[in-house]
Amino acid sequence: MAVDMRLPAILKQISLSGSKNAASTLVVPGDVITTDTGFMRGHGTYLDEDKLTASVAGEVERVNKLICVRPLKTRYNGEVGDVVVGRVVEVQQKRWKVETSSRLDSVLLLSSVNLPGGELRRRSAEDELSMRDYLQEGDLISAEVQAVYSDGSLSLHTRSLKYGKLGQGVVVQVSPSLVKRQKTHFHNLPCGASIILGNNGYIWLFPTPPQQDEDVGGYYTSTEPVALSDREVISRLRNCILALAAHKVLLFDTSVLYCYESSLSHQIKDILKPEVTEEVVLLTRHRLADQEG
Repeated sequence: MAVDMRLPAILKQISLSGSKNAASTLVVPGDVITTDTGFMRGHGTYLDEDKLTASVAGEVERVNKLICVRPLKTRYNGEVGDVVVGRVVEVQQKRWKVETSSRLDSVLLLSSVNLPGGELRRRSAEDELSMRDYLQEGDLISAEVQAVYSDGSLSLHTRSLKYGKLGQGVVVQVSPSLVKRQKTHFHNLPCGASIILGNNGYIWLFPTPPQQDEDVGGYYTSTEPVALSDREVISRLRNCILALAAHKVLLFDTSVLYCYESSLSHQIKDILKPEVTEEVVLLTRHRLADQEG
């Protein structure tokens, strides 16, 4: 049996001393931020014997006399208009509970979905009884944030035909901070696959579908076998997204496509090897810099 072996790589020492105010801006829980009593306590801080102390690991932000710590890793904080990908976790009365990587489960009301056939009418008791025919536990959906409740939970809607139940594909989870906000988060990539970049860090990869009738209502899911070539493209895109995320590169349609093209000289399974990942991401960064320049 063949075994894949690699020589150990020398880890690069990352120095923060060269960055501006690095020692004072990056803190861990328990670090004293300041002993000046003239500052106000913000999020991520607490007072310990008149010393302003960090309660989370992150970057210190100062606005006039207010000091807070922005965590380096946090849950998704939704905003109205965000595109999200989520999984239905519970069917309740006139609503679905959806897991969207935020602090609380999001809510999709029965009145906030398109009924099959695109009907626009008041929801009846019959519709409520057949909710599981539309969406049931475990289903993946794409939706838009309609409102943010006072407790921070999100209200979703799928009234546009581009939203709805997701069929065959692969979901990749990354940090929400890595997904770049754009006018559209739905992209048909020229490599033969499509991508939904959820603002909540859930990215959906799937074969580019043929043109569908407009009366489907967002509930059409194809169960046809996916061609091997499509599966290979999706697998390569998945590994490219994980490589970019590991190196903290912003994820949007251009960066994903550039990374895909830079990885074509390597086998799909090799993209996640540290030395290959570094090479592919470096080429992607160069192309993005050339485009911006």
